[in-house]
Amino acid sequence: MRTMKGSSSYLKNQVRKNLAKAVLCIALFFLILFALSISVLFTQRLSIFEAAGLSVSLVPLAAFYFYLRKYRVYNAGWDGEKRVSKLLSSKLSDDYILINDLKLHDSGGDIDHVVLAPSGVFVLETKNWSGDITCNGDIWQRAGKGNFKGSPSLQVKRNAAKIKRIIDSSQAFNSLDVWVEGVVVFTSNRATLHLNNPTVSILKLPQLSSYITTRRSPNNFSRQQIEAIGKEILRQKS
Repeated sequence: MRTMKGSSSYLKNQVRKNLAKAVLCIALFFLILFALSISVLFTQRLSIFEAAGLSVSLVPLAAFYFYLRKYRVYNAGWDGEKRVSKLLSSKLSDDYILINDLKLHDSGGDIDHVVLAPSGVFVLETKNWSGDITCNGDIWQRAGKGNFKGSPSLQVKRNAAKIKRIIDSSQAFNSLDVWVEGVVVFTSNRATLHLNNPTVSILKLPQLSSYITTRRSPNNFSRQQIEAIGKEILRQKS
């Protein structure tokens, strides 16, 4: 598989940045506790200043949990995107092109992956969620956490529509009817999916490559046409 755009360093940088902040905060917490312990050891009592210091130590502790949670979220996203890229690169031939981590001028967020295939275009929304996950139409729930504020299926449909508009608005592709499909991909093997009338295809990672290669459309695009479509999409990135 050919890669026209690799992943950006954003997620990787966020993982490293939040991990570093978490480590710094927990180190500061223990440093304050150590200083208070030494002070109490020498004075044999807990003064008002030491009690205040104990309260202050809760600030870096709270910050530690805050940055640790952000680290886990970004790390899960980064790991999920790496898994998708690795699988597609190893399973698909050079008849396919992969665009990673695409941010468009008018987009509110990144598009995780775009796969350009002889049959058409696949826009992928990658989720590294685990546990029992339920999808009812475009409403998503995780066991014990209620409805998600953001809907992966709605997100991938919006992204697919943006890619479709880019292709259709180009004069170079006026004569082509390029089929674009949004797909939600779950990368964690600890995810259990319960699907009820989903509005897009929802797959586990091992299903992805065969789904792409066996999907049929009225058209069969050449490598040159696929590459031209990819270049047109990348012209719109921010």
